[in-house]
Amino acid sequence: MTLREKLSPKLLGSDDDGTAAVEFAMIAPVLLGMLMGTFDIGQMAYAKSVLHGAVQEAARSASLETANTSAADARVIASVSPVLPNATFASERSSYFDFADIGRPEQWNDSNDNDTCDNDENFSDENGNGEWDSDIGTNGNGGAGDVVVYSVTVEYVPVFGIPGTTNRYGKRTLTASAIAKNQPFADQDDYGSDAGTCSDP
Repeated sequence: MTLREKLSPKLLGSDDDGTAAVEFAMIAPVLLGMLMGTFDIGQMAYAKSVLHGAVQEAARSASLETANTSAADARVIASVSPVLPNATFASERSSYFDFADIGRPEQWNDSNDNDTCDNDENFSDENGNGEWDSDIGTNGNGGAGDVVVYSVTVEYVPVFGIPGTTNRYGKRTLTASAIAKNQPFADQDDYGSDAGTCSDP
């Protein structure tokens, strides 16, 4: 067959050599992006599940009389680290006298109705720290019978960055919280309610 015959439109139209390579080149970026996105979401979902379970367990163990909060925090880190390598962890505990106290401010005479203790308004220092607080909780694991809100924040860089996206290896943040009531191994402390006066900030 001559070169002229090989280059005839009829033969060229029926020649499909190399089409698979061209089709793969067109679909590969989409397929790769979908796979990496699936892996990324899978890692995040699994890590969130492990984190929530570890935080629940740590909150329960820290509610015992023999609680060791440092060991509980270390178990959370040990549980999540294999899923999120090189992650950073920050934990916080706030204790309250009762469940109804969670997140509420100390009582005060809001005479100017601005939801802030100021302008020489009187307040009850319910947590005994000498100042008005918008959240009555005190830092730490509290004592016998106290309700503790335990929160953990994890920052990590994803293992599977999605190609072509901006900030694909940027830091992500996961949080988990648990609430537990400490065992009543002794009489619960009551700070009382000393009076105080709020000045303008």
